Amino acid sequence: MDDGGLQRFKNRMRAIPKEVRKTVTPALLKSAEEIADTMRKLAPEDEGDLKDSIAVTGPLQTTPPYSQPGGSMTVPENQAVITVGNSEVRYPHLQEYGTSAHPAQPFFWPAFRISKKRAQNRIKRAISKAVKDTAK
Repeated sequence: MDDGGLQRFKNRMRAIPKEVRKTVTPALLKSAEEIADTMRKLAPEDEGDLKDSIAVTGPLQTTPPYSQPGGSMTVPENQAVITVGNSEVRYPHLQEYGTSAHPAQPFFWPAFRISKKRAQNRIKRAISKAVKDTAK
């Protein structure tokens, strides 16, 4: 059965030294914060609760309860997660996609699309630099 190269990818990721993975974390977090800032700028503001609920969670940390997408979870190594919502703000998906009585006011995905390329480039540069520094 073909796994689409998943096993090969996993093997390559295991081969990367831990030092390289740790070096990339600041670039991940900086990129996630930049995307979250864009989301805050685009989020509709009534009382500011929605904007205040946008959170960045780093590797091996736990996301806020009731956050979108998916609620509370522990973020895997080498990942940063941007969530919206908390125990007080449980309607971000309704803002993003709208309802039959309320038009959509997208802010999450447009911000992600706007900021994605810059974040990817930053992370790629950090990985390349870390690999070169480790090879020395």
